[in-house]
Amino acid sequence: MVATIEGNGVDRYGVVTRVSRQLGIGVESLRAGVAQPETEGGKRAGLTNEERADLKQLRKENRELRRSNEMAVSAFCAAELDRPSRR
Repeated sequence: MVATIEGNGVDRYGVVTRVSRQLGIGVESLRAGVAQPETEGGKRAGLTNEERADLKQLRKENRELRRSNEMAVSAFCAAELDRPSRR
């Protein structure tokens, strides 16, 4: 609907606003819904759905690795403190 009206040389913002009112949905929801296929097709800059999923997975792995690293450092420090002094 937006692409059809926009093809007539009308401003995108105005079209999205008008169509969102007609459909009873938020302007940003419709704008994002119109922009995502353009991003997926390489016509618009931004992350594709696949790239977003990859980024989410990498951030999760990063969090888990940081947590594991903190636990390993804590365990090492605790072991060092439990050791008898060499003096």
